[in-house]
Amino acid sequence: MSVNFGKGCHLHLIDGSAFIFRAFHALPPLTRKSDGLPVGAVSGFCNMIHKYVEDNAGPDAPTHVAVVFDKGSHTFRNDLYDQYKANRDEMPADLRPQIPLTREATRAFNIACIEKENYEADDIIATLTRQAVEAGGRVTIISSDKDLMQLVGNGVEMLDAMKNKRIGVEEVEEKFGVGPDRVVDVQALAGDSVDNIPGAPGIGIKTAALLIQDYGDLETLLDRAEEIKQPKRRQTLIENRAQIELSKKLVTLDAATPLDFTLDDLEVKEPDAETLLGFLTQMEFRTLTKRIADGLGVEPPVIADTNPAGANPADTPSAPSNLPFTPDNYECVRDAGALQAWVDRANARGWVAVDTETTGLDEMRCDLVGISLAVEPGAACYIPLGHRGAGDDLFGSDALAEGQMPLDDALAMLKPLLQDPAVMKIGQNMKYDAKVLARYGIDIAPIDDTMLMSYAMNAGLHGHSMDALSERYLSHDPIPIKSLLGSGKAQITFDRVPIDEAVKYAAEDADITLRLAHLFKPQLHQRKVTTVYETLERPLVPVLAQMEMTGIKVDRDTLSRMSNAFAQKMAGLEAEIHELAGETFNVGSPKQLGEILFDKMSLPGGKKGKTGAYATGADVLEDLAAEGHDLPARVLDWRQLSKLKSTYTDALQDHINPETGRVHTSYVITGAVTGRLASTDPNLQNIPVRTEEGRRIREAFVAEDGKVLVSLDYSQIELRILAHVADIDALKQAFRDGQDIHAMTASEMFDVPMEDMTPEIRRQAKAINFGVIYGISGFGLARNLRIPRSEAQGFIDRYFERFPGIKAYMDDTVAFAKAHGFVQTLFGRKIHTPEIGAKGPQAGFAKRAAINAPIQGTAADIIRRAMIRMPDAIADLPAKMLLQVHDELIFEVDKGAEESTIKAVREVMEGAAMPVVKLDVPLEVDAGQGANWAEAH
Repeated sequence: MSVNFGKGCHLHLIDGSAFIFRAFHALPPLTRKSDGLPVGAVSGFCNMIHKYVEDNAGPDAPTHVAVVFDKGSHTFRNDLYDQYKANRDEMPADLRPQIPLTREATRAFNIACIEKENYEADDIIATLTRQAVEAGGRVTIISSDKDLMQLVGNGVEMLDAMKNKRIGVEEVEEKFGVGPDRVVDVQALAGDSVDNIPGAPGIGIKTAALLIQDYGDLETLLDRAEEIKQPKRRQTLIENRAQIELSKKLVTLDAATPLDFTLDDLEVKEPDAETLLGFLTQMEFRTLTKRIADGLGVEPPVIADTNPAGANPADTPSAPSNLPFTPDNYECVRDAGALQAWVDRANARGWVAVDTETTGLDEMRCDLVGISLAVEPGAACYIPLGHRGAGDDLFGSDALAEGQMPLDDALAMLKPLLQDPAVMKIGQNMKYDAKVLARYGIDIAPIDDTMLMSYAMNAGLHGHSMDALSERYLSHDPIPIKSLLGSGKAQITFDRVPIDEAVKYAAEDADITLRLAHLFKPQLHQRKVTTVYETLERPLVPVLAQMEMTGIKVDRDTLSRMSNAFAQKMAGLEAEIHELAGETFNVGSPKQLGEILFDKMSLPGGKKGKTGAYATGADVLEDLAAEGHDLPARVLDWRQLSKLKSTYTDALQDHINPETGRVHTSYVITGAVTGRLASTDPNLQNIPVRTEEGRRIREAFVAEDGKVLVSLDYSQIELRILAHVADIDALKQAFRDGQDIHAMTASEMFDVPMEDMTPEIRRQAKAINFGVIYGISGFGLARNLRIPRSEAQGFIDRYFERFPGIKAYMDDTVAFAKAHGFVQTLFGRKIHTPEIGAKGPQAGFAKRAAINAPIQGTAADIIRRAMIRMPDAIADLPAKMLLQVHDELIFEVDKGAEESTIKAVREVMEGAAMPVVKLDVPLEVDAGQGANWAEAH
C-alpha cells in the first residue's frame, strides 16, 4: 500500500557520489572478464547499497529513500565564481565509464535515483530535507560531508555509514564551534581548499567560530569589522568583504532546487528479483548475485564462464564462490580409517588446506589441540587430538575427551602428507602452523599462504586477516572465535571447547582458506605480482619460522640490574622535577603535568584538548625544552627512562622462554605496506640506539658460551637507492668513490670544501639527507635541528636546487600514484595509495608516504632476498641467523668462525639485488662482532 509522505514518515537521503568515490579508492581494481570493462567501483557501490538495505530492514526502517548524485561538473556556483572547484583533479579514466553504471545499479535495487543539471547533489538533498521537515517527517542523510551539516537539527541528522557514527547538533558544534544554523557563516570566513572557496585569508575554522560567537552572524561581523581590536584581522575582514560574501553564497545550499517529482515518489519499494539479478549477472558479480538471490529466495542465474579453454575450474573465482558454507556437513575424524580417507583425497588432489588449533597464540609454548583439512570447497574435516574433559565435566577435568585419535598416531599418519613435496599445503598465516608442527617433528612443505597472496596484491588497500578476506571476497562472516572461547576472566582455551563446536569452527577455517587460495592464485598472475609472491613472500616463511624458533639469549640478571638502575635514576629525576615545580605531583599524569606547566608556571604554548586537559605530548615538551625550560626537559628524560624500563628491561624478562632461556620474537610479514617486517611479542626492532641508556639494553642480548654475536648492517641503503632511482650523478659518484655522503652533501649545499667540514654542518646535511627520503617539511626539519623554520625550509629548497633529480623523482612518483593508485619497488612490489587524492592535512601525509614507499620498499625487498638466500649460504658454517632489524641481520656464531661467516653473509647481502636489479651504486655492508649485541653492532 502506498504511503503518502507526512507525519511519522522517515526519509533517508544517500550521498551517492560519496559512495562511488569511497568504493573506487578503497577497493582493488576489477574488470569484467567478458570485455575488460572496469567495474571495481560499481562492485563496491552495489555492495554498499546492499549492506545499506540489509542494515535498514528493522523497526526503524525508512519509509522513503533516494540516492542523490551530482549530475555534472558545472553548476550555478561556477557562474558565480569561475574558480569554484577549479583545483580538483580530473576524474580517473577507469572511473568515468562506471558512473552511469552506478545509476543503473541504484534503479536495479528499485531505489529512487536523483540528479539534476546545474545543481549539486547537496542542493537536492537540502531541498528534499526542507520539504520532508515541512511535511512533518524525519530525515537521515547518509553522508559525512561537512557541507551538509548546515541541515542538521529539527528532525534532521546525518549518518557516517563508514564509521556507523551519527551526526547531530552536538557533533556539528564540536566540529565547527557553532550550531548548524551558523555553519555557513564559519565556512564563508574559513573558506575551503577542497572546493577552492576563497574565504578570508588567514582565518581558519577556530578563529571564524570565535568571531561568529562574538558577533552573532556573518553580516553583523562584517558591518562591525572596524571594532575588531587585532589590526591584521580587522584589515582582512574589511578588505575582503566582497570575497567573504561571495564565499557564503557558494557554501549555502539551495533548498529551493526545482524538482520534477514529489516525496511520495521516493517510497521504499522491494526490488524486482529479475531486474536486480539481471543487472548483477550482466556485471558478472558472482558472489553478490548469489548472496542476493539467496536473500530473495530464488535460484541464482548462471553467469557465463569466460575462462580460457582448458582452464581448471577449481582455479577460478567461480568455483569457491558458488558453494554455500554448510558447517553441519563438516566431518569429525575420530579414527585411523577416516583419517586415511582424507589423506588419500589430499594426495589425489595434489593440494590440501591445513589449519592447526592450539591452546594459545605463543607457538613456542602452546599445545596442539587439533588439525583441520580441506581438499575442495565445502569438503573439510577436523581431527580433534587434545580436547580435555568428558561429558558434563568438560571444563573441569584434565582427562582427554572421548572420541579422539591418539596424538602420536594421527601425526604419524599426517607427517608423510604434510612433508610430501608433491602435495601443496595451503594455509592462512602458515608461519604459525609451521612453527607449531615443527615442535611435533613435522617440517611442513611446500606451502602456499593466502594471507601473503592478498598482501602481494593488495598492500595498502585493506587488512589480510582470514575474517577480513572472507567477508570481502567470499561474502561470508566466519564463526567468531569469541563465540567459542568467551572473553575476559571467563575465557577458556581451545582444548576446553566441545568437539562438536570445534569441528564447525576449525573445518570452516580450512574451507575458507582453500576457497581464498583458489580465488587468489590466478589473480596473482592477472595483477602481475606472481614474481613478488613467489620470490619475496612465500620463500620467506620457512626462513622466518626457523629464526623465530631459534630465538636469542637474554641475560635476566643484566635486565634486572638495568631496571633497578633506571628506577633509581627516575626517582632522582622525580625529585628534581618536584623541586622545579615547587610541589609534588604525579609525573606520569599528563593532566597534572599540564596544570603545572601552563596554569602554575604560565609557560607558553598551552592548548587544551576535547577533555579539557592540556596537551603534553613529546612535541610540546621538546618545544618548551628547546626554549630553555628545565622542567619539561627533565620530564622528557623521565619519560624516556620510564619507557625503557616498562617496555624493555621489565617486560623482556617475562618474554624469556623457560625451556630455552631465549626470547623468541615473531615477525609480521604483512605489518607494513612497504614490505618491511614488523617484530612483535616482543618488539625487538624499536629498541632505541640514540641514547646511552637505550644502547645499554642491547648488552642484555648475549651469545651462548663458546659463541659470539655477529652483526651485518647495510650502510645507508635507502640513500643509495634514492641516488639510483632519482639518477643523481653527484650522489652516485660519491657512493662509488666511498666518500662520506653526508660531508659530500654538505659540501655541495653549503659550498664548504671537504677539508673545512665541521661536525655541525655535516649533522645538518645528514638530517636533510634522511629527512628528504621521508618527505620532511620545513617545520619538521626545523624541529629536528632546532633552528628557525625559514632557515630549515631554505636548506630544503637549496637541497632540491643542488639535486634537481630528487624533486623530479618526487613529482613523478606522486603523479604515477595518482594515475595508477599505487607505486612500485624496483622488484615489482605494488604499494597501493588509496589516499593519494585526499585533500587537507591527509594530502601531505599521503604524498610523503607515496614518495618514500618505493625507496623503503626496495630496501625491504633487498634484505628479504638476502634472508631467503642465507640458509644455503651459511649451511656449512657453525652459524645461525637470529634477528632482522630493518637493515641489519644478527647471527650467533661459534668462536673462530666469525670472519668466515662475515665473508659469506656480506657476499650475499651486497649481491642481493642481482640479477633482477643492477643498481648504479654499490651496496656496502658494515660488520661487527662481540659477546653481546651492543658490542657487535
